Amino acid sequence: MRPALSPQCLVAAAIAFVLAGCGGGSSSSGGGSVAIPTGVPSGPPGHGYPNIHHVVIIVQENRTVDNLFPGFPGADTQAYGFNGSGTKIPLMPVPLEAPWDFRHDSTSFFNACNGRGTYPGTDCRMDGFDAEYWSCGKPGHPPCPNTDPPYSYVPPSETKPYFFIGEHYVFADAMFPSNFDSSSFVSHQYIIAAQAASTVNFPVGPWGCEGGAGSRIQTLTRQRTIGGNVEPCFNHATLGDELDNAGVSWRYYTSPVNDGSGGVWSAYQAIKHIYDGPDWNRNVVTPQTQFFHDVSNGALPAVSWVTPTCQNSDHPNCGSKTGPDWVASLVNAIGASQYWDSTVVFIFWDDYGGWYDHVPPELADYDGLGIRVPLLIVSAYAKTGCVSHVRYEHGTILKFVEDQWGLPRLSASDARANPIAPNCFDFAGAPRPFVTIPAPHGKQYFLRQPLDTRPLDPE
Repeated sequence: MRPALSPQCLVAAAIAFVLAGCGGGSSSSGGGSVAIPTGVPSGPPGHGYPNIHHVVIIVQENRTVDNLFPGFPGADTQAYGFNGSGTKIPLMPVPLEAPWDFRHDSTSFFNACNGRGTYPGTDCRMDGFDAEYWSCGKPGHPPCPNTDPPYSYVPPSETKPYFFIGEHYVFADAMFPSNFDSSSFVSHQYIIAAQAASTVNFPVGPWGCEGGAGSRIQTLTRQRTIGGNVEPCFNHATLGDELDNAGVSWRYYTSPVNDGSGGVWSAYQAIKHIYDGPDWNRNVVTPQTQFFHDVSNGALPAVSWVTPTCQNSDHPNCGSKTGPDWVASLVNAIGASQYWDSTVVFIFWDDYGGWYDHVPPELADYDGLGIRVPLLIVSAYAKTGCVSHVRYEHGTILKFVEDQWGLPRLSASDARANPIAPNCFDFAGAPRPFVTIPAPHGKQYFLRQPLDTRPLDPE
């Protein structure tokens, strides 16, 4: 049975016992060839928590709690699910490098939810994952690993860095996307703007303003039905705009828009005044490995977003298992730097990607919430082995940044979101030393890794 949501953070006693000593290249800008300056000032220090001057938001792809963190100590996970016929299905192991994918859009969400509410996707029974579409077993695709592909988990042997992070810092097991439709385009808009202009599913054509009138995306009505099509190019305010206005530095580390992948996880390309303005050359930074250089050169901005390549994303169909090492290398870079004592790192997965999860999302608004995803929180002030059951969403991360630098709310998502539970941190205590995250591949591996330019989210 699912434990009741609580503002408490539960510390796993066994973990605390084991973890003795742990306390309670060159780069071009997103727009072209402008060199990235070093020594970027962070702007005014945060006043929400005076110890924190930097926030890093690491975005990974397409996993649920039950899929990626099976059996995590103290967390609400389940090793089985039910299908639409009421049959109990044990979750089976499927590796990160699975060479196939699920279709994850609004229809997939409605099917997986199998709801009984007035609106589609409400009062979820979470037993319709067998009604999703998956590519394995179809002509031209590899065979399926089992008869019920959505009902699967990643073998813990592949996710040791993630478990290590959760065991040493904070794992939040009640994190939900602010959007329900499981679209990476919409999700990535929410993590920069707390909204996506009521769009739904995936763009047809380029994923932003570079596509012009030749690129379109569907809209969502207040009744959760599909409306008309619009260009995926918006002009609403973003967190980057608010940071600019406050004199607080930021950077969005991502893949180039014109590298062959289309930059589909480069969210600011869909914000016209940023895509066409100075922020595009100044603050949208490619490739994402420039993050390592900025950390080591004392140029980490106050707020950073870091998106992966397909190869390092955890996304099914990318044929790779280096995502956990990629994340570990980013956190290790911070931990070994001057920034460890002044930084909070949020690591989350943008949508459920079609994988099973047993916890039903609540109806927060016409476009949310989505199916549960993992969230890890790393800081020198984070409690050891803290498992938070507080309901979080995209807006929770934005709210932390807004409160830290006294910024206004952007939309409904950050306005309604629960704040990060204060009792999962100990900001009054001394910062604890960083413990390096063990991982087979480190920073140098990713600095040498050829840029993966495959198109993403093919299903």
